[in-house]
Order: sequence, then C-alpha cells, then structure tokens
Amino acid sequence: MDARLIAFERLLNIMDELRKGCPWDRKQTLESLRYLTIEETYELSDAILDKDMEEIKKELGDLMLHLVFYSKIASEQQAFDIEDVLNSINEKLIRRHPHIYGDVVANDAKAVSDNWEKIKLTEGRKTVLGGVPKSLPAMVKAYRIQEKVRGVGFDWDHVGQVWEKVQEELNELQYEKLNGSPDKIEDEFGDLLFALINYARFIDVNPEDALERTNKKFISRFNHIEQRVNEQHKNMHDMSLNELNELWDEAKSLENKD
Repeated sequence: MDARLIAFERLLNIMDELRKGCPWDRKQTLESLRYLTIEETYELSDAILDKDMEEIKKELGDLMLHLVFYSKIASEQQAFDIEDVLNSINEKLIRRHPHIYGDVVANDAKAVSDNWEKIKLTEGRKTVLGGVPKSLPAMVKAYRIQEKVRGVGFDWDHVGQVWEKVQEELNELQYEKLNGSPDKIEDEFGDLLFALINYARFIDVNPEDALERTNKKFISRFNHIEQRVNEQHKNMHDMSLNELNELWDEAKSLENKD
C-alpha cells in the first residue's frame, strides 16, 4: 500500500481511539474546535512567513488533525464522514479544472482563476461575492473581493490606472482631514486602503503578508531598542527621539549585516 495512505489511515485510527478514550477529545464539538482551528491557521501563517519548513510541517499536521476531527464528529452525527469530504473536494477540483479534465483552454494562471470564478456561478452561487466569508480580516477580505470581481471582468486595465486611483484617494483623504467630519475621514481612509490593496494585487504583492513582515520587522527593531536602552541603564521615556532613532538605525544596520 502507498505509504501516504498508510499514514492517513493511521491518523484516522488514532482519531477513532482518541474520540473513544480521551475525555478531552470526547468532549469536543464542531463549535469548540472552531477557534482552535483559527489559531492553528495563524500559526501556520507565521511559520510560512518565517520560512521555517520544520514548523510548517508541524502546523500542517495540526490542521490535518482538525480536518479529520471535524469529519469524525460529523460522522457521529450521521451528517458526513471523511470519505464524503474527500470525494467532494475531488469532484470539485475536477469540475473546476476543465482545462485539465475537459476541453477548455487556459494558458496562464489568470485564465484559470477567471474560469474558476465563472464555474462557481454555475454551481448555484447567486452572487460573485457570495463566497467571501464575512469573518475574514478586513485586509484579506478586500484582497479576495478584488480577486473575485476580476474573475468576471470588473478590473482596471493596467497598473497605472490603479496608482492614479491611489493618488486620488490620498488627495480626498487629505481634503477631508482639513474639512470633513470624523466619519468622512474614516470613509476616505478606508477608500485609500482599498486602493492600496488593489495596487498591491497589480504588482503581485500580497498586502497581508507584506504588512505582517513589516510588523515582524518593527517588533525586532523595537526589541533591539529596548535591549540597548536597558544596557545603558536608561529610561526610554527620558530619551529624545533622536537618541531612539539612532538605536533604530543601529537595529537596521544589524539586519543588513545578516
């Protein structure tokens, strides 16, 4: 038997045993696992951004366990089981890849993505944006919205138009900052972020990943500042911004050495 199938069968058997014998596993429900799955997904995201392959492997295992766990609970409720889950995704992949399993031509990734969105509408989805989860983080949601409407042709023709839109929204924000109400300022700030996310998409940058990398970079540099301040037996509140900026530049120079 294929080693992959042996490993997967072992996981299924372990899940069966845990569900019978472990008080914690026996207690879990679809609802109680939900927030844990979200946490595991973010841990996988961190590992990917850190390019830590060993950690990626571990986090994928945790997520695989959750998928099997959900399926086990559902099978106990006679709703579906892991076989139904796997058959469903197999059939969907075949249906949504007619350029592989049919006679549709798709020569690049964009054509595949566009076909994907069109096929979804033939599967009973009533609106193009109906598949965007309401609970997605706002930046991820904006990116997915833009990808989905692109799939049906609602998109800019070239990147220059998108950059012009960014500048337009920046000007509108600056105007409202001087003349508008807090609500207007918030609206225009949101429009600017949406335009920047759109621009990121056109230059092949994932804005969520880019911002998280910047967060990690900022944390690393600020940690360096705190360490150096402590080494000098000083209090950060008593130091000037110029002094702190020198330590910031020191942290940047150490990154460049790496």
